[in-house]
Amino acid sequence: MFESLTERLGTALRNLRGVGRLTEENMADALKEVRTALLSADVHFKVAREFVERVRLSCEGQEVLKSVTPGQQVVKIINDELVSLLGEGTTELAQARPLKILLVGLHGSGKTTTTAKLGRLLAKRGKKPLLVACDIYRPAAIDQLEFLGRQENLPVHADRSSRDVPAIGRAGIAAAKEAGCDAILFDTAGRLQIDTDLIEEVKRLRREVQPDEVLLVADGALGQEAVNVAKAFNEAVQLTGLVLTKLDGDARGGAALSMKAITGCPIKFVGTGEKTDDFDVFHPDRMASRILGMGDVVSLVERAQESIDQHEAEKMAQKMRKADFNFEDFLAQMRHIKKLGSMESIIGMLPGMSGLKVGDEAEDKLKQTEAIIQSMTRQERLNPNILNGSRRQRIAHGSGTRVSDVNQLLKQFGQMRKMMKKMRGGGMRKMMRAMGGGGGGGMVPPGMRG
Repeated sequence: MFESLTERLGTALRNLRGVGRLTEENMADALKEVRTALLSADVHFKVAREFVERVRLSCEGQEVLKSVTPGQQVVKIINDELVSLLGEGTTELAQARPLKILLVGLHGSGKTTTTAKLGRLLAKRGKKPLLVACDIYRPAAIDQLEFLGRQENLPVHADRSSRDVPAIGRAGIAAAKEAGCDAILFDTAGRLQIDTDLIEEVKRLRREVQPDEVLLVADGALGQEAVNVAKAFNEAVQLTGLVLTKLDGDARGGAALSMKAITGCPIKFVGTGEKTDDFDVFHPDRMASRILGMGDVVSLVERAQESIDQHEAEKMAQKMRKADFNFEDFLAQMRHIKKLGSMESIIGMLPGMSGLKVGDEAEDKLKQTEAIIQSMTRQERLNPNILNGSRRQRIAHGSGTRVSDVNQLLKQFGQMRKMMKKMRGGGMRKMMRAMGGGGGGGMVPPGMRG
């Protein structure tokens, strides 16, 4: 989502990083480019102007540190201002019990999916959430929430016969109390644009259920309009936080910077995909680093820890140390990698790699490699040496690939196993430590190497 902003800021700051001495002239040129980058990314013009002015004042008011070049110090100042603009520190939810969360927003922003995603996150934290269907207008809205609830094993309260939204909310609280739930999430209706009926209904529901959190679910692709939406909802229902959705899309990202600045409400969560586990707590410092192309290794490690079983990783590390690694193990490795997200999202978290375009070719190569391995019998996966010409032809036919593709994968896999044998002992231990101690979770698939 922030690719455009990252690219433009990168261009603006690249010239500054090597500057040995700051002057009014090169500072003015650099800050002009920063302002242009922000405006091009759909940041509200007032927010962009104030941001650049704060950076300018900070640069003028600080002595240049001896350990860094002046240009590098400006980059740090811009990073600090971005963190401040996005909201310093992590933003936790209220500690009330039961915790009542009202989710509001326009039609199509992803409220229903976000309700289930947030419920899943709270369940992982040890809470027992109940989802309340308060959208009585959109066709299949209740069906969608019930489907997502079943998928995540979350109870849903709905009343298809009632048109009284505050009454549905009140009944949801009673249902939660009866079921022993300690978190209640209200999924509300939206419109294609802000209107009086929408605002009045949300205000009545708010008065009825007295929520501890009122979260605006906003589509990151809204651009400048996001500011007006956030402002209108904040004035009507006093927002306590923002949830940005569709950060995996091609939106320019300015909405995220603008809404926080205009409303003063912290960004609490971000949706990064359509699946219910594509949902993260928002960390301003990490997002600022990603915007400036410095990566987000902390989030990548946390994602790996959640996705990869430690016991399985240890077993895989043992196999690698013994160079006893087969296609069955490799298939498991590929599935671990897929759990971390798309290759592009993973690479975007690595320092200096945010501008790298992975494209569909790399993803297709990964899928092709998986298809080839899945077309093998278990015996063939465990012992690739038995793969003669007829077996390779059968695998190619079964995976929809060419025999040359199968041969290339086998060749690369053989090279990898030879490398493992050479690295037995101290060399392997060093490699395992570099990969994070557990070992198995971070291998590059041979099928991705060319």
